[in-house]
Amino acid sequence: MRATWAPRGETPVLRHHLSCWKRLSMAAAVCLRPDGSDAALVFGMRPGSYNDEALMEFLLEMHCHLGGDKVTLIWDGLPSHRSRAMRGFLASQRRWLVVEPLPPYAYDLNPVEQVWGNLKGAELANLCPDTIEAAAETVDNGLCRIGSDARLCFAFLRHCGLKL
Repeated sequence: MRATWAPRGETPVLRHHLSCWKRLSMAAAVCLRPDGSDAALVFGMRPGSYNDEALMEFLLEMHCHLGGDKVTLIWDGLPSHRSRAMRGFLASQRRWLVVEPLPPYAYDLNPVEQVWGNLKGAELANLCPDTIEAAAETVDNGLCRIGSDARLCFAFLRHCGLKL
């Protein structure tokens, strides 16, 4: 939420026409090249929510997007990240994917949390879209802004204090 102005004594109210909230879910990874020469954001959006199958698809798309390079993924404790199906998938992808779990309740160590905070503080601040598509377009623009700014991605990684 961002600050806004209103006459003294009147609480500002943001109105929108979206009568039934649909769900738009996002997945993201802040990526760092092994030699430390570049950082970027890889993200995906989908209607509804991410489940095991959708996360596996995201990981495979990320692998293709990164040119088939090996990946070390630092992951939080989302239940879908720990499911039996996900563990089996990760075991089958060991030739290119290594997963390092974050400790429980360590959102401050997760660089993706910085991405969400940046997005909420800029593009999503006081946003009242009329459609879920308008919200998706705004989110896409914000994530593209973040992803195209290597300095910002490096800053998110440094902020977490992880030794990579």
